[in-house]
Amino acid sequence: MRQYETVETKETHRQIRKIICNKCGREIPVKDGRAQEDFLAVEKRWGYFSDKDNQVDSFDLCESCYDALVATFVIPLGEQE
Repeated sequence: MRQYETVETKETHRQIRKIICNKCGREIPVKDGRAQEDFLAVEKRWGYFSDKDNQVDSFDLCESCYDALVATFVIPLGEQE
């Protein structure tokens, strides 16, 4: 879950203020609007052939929670180099 703040310089823009893992609640460090460690960000707009037509879901996972999630997969991830 990302939280933003409005920053006014020559142009007004939004930057990330805080990132919280949706699964464990751990805060991912942010400095000057940039995450200081990697995380998984997911955004999904559901389509016509679902029960969630046009609903947008988004979440963020820290690396530990991502590892725990993919460890439950019946079919393992395909890896690329």
